[in-house]
Amino acid sequence: MSAPALRDPLRDPTWLGRLFWLLALPVLIWPLLVATEFRPATLLEPQALQSAGRFVGDFFPPRHDPEFLRQLLADSWRTVAMATAGLTLALLLAWPLALLSVRSLSVSALSGPSTRWSARLPAGLRQLARWTAIVLRSVPELVWALVFVRVVGLGPTAGVLAIALTYGGMLGKVYADILESGEAHTTQALLRNGSGRLQAFFFALLPANAAELASYTVYRWECAVRSSVVLGFVGAGGLGQAMDSSMKMFNGGEVASMLLVFMALVAVADRFGAWLRKTLA
Repeated sequence: MSAPALRDPLRDPTWLGRLFWLLALPVLIWPLLVATEFRPATLLEPQALQSAGRFVGDFFPPRHDPEFLRQLLADSWRTVAMATAGLTLALLLAWPLALLSVRSLSVSALSGPSTRWSARLPAGLRQLARWTAIVLRSVPELVWALVFVRVVGLGPTAGVLAIALTYGGMLGKVYADILESGEAHTTQALLRNGSGRLQAFFFALLPANAAELASYTVYRWECAVRSSVVLGFVGAGGLGQAMDSSMKMFNGGEVASMLLVFMALVAVADRFGAWLRKTLA
């Protein structure tokens, strides 16, 4: 009886499934493109090309007189300050939500599921903290900014509060997920031996997950810098509000200078974030 033929090592054993999904993907995406009325061919129409060329041509030369650059520097600094202040307030909101949401820090959960009132109350508090984080992060910061502009008026205060609420919910949810998925044996051992929740957190749970928590926090700060520019378009101050004013006045040179500064700002934030993550790792 002949030996069974050896399989070709260069042949992909999952090629049939890959081919199926490759052919099925356009079929699945097509209804989405139809629903969104996505027609990229309109970008190549003569009228669209003429409008785009005129719009880009207004950007040159960028405005660079000293007075304008000083104002641009002040707006850029206000944008970074808005993002940093908003994230700081978000951290003050996120950490209580995260600590209340983490089951591994619950003393009542150590003995397993229970129907007693003393066990159901902490479970209800954990669920309430999760729902609070869901509500905060489900409302985009742009919507919060529109609300706070009506409440506190135009300026960076509205942007700071908008970032604080939305990012507080995001950070609280992700922090809770990171802490919940981490190693819990040391934490539970401390709780069983009479340690408090904060002691177990600072001496067991936090050191084991500090690098991942710091990395995500720095990433969110980078996102906050970008968001603070967008919030300026609804009157929340900073670089975005100045850019909105220049666009309404059709000052293409000013818009070009602001876009260049914004790109440099994002690049600096990205490099600083990478350095900070490397330092904290």
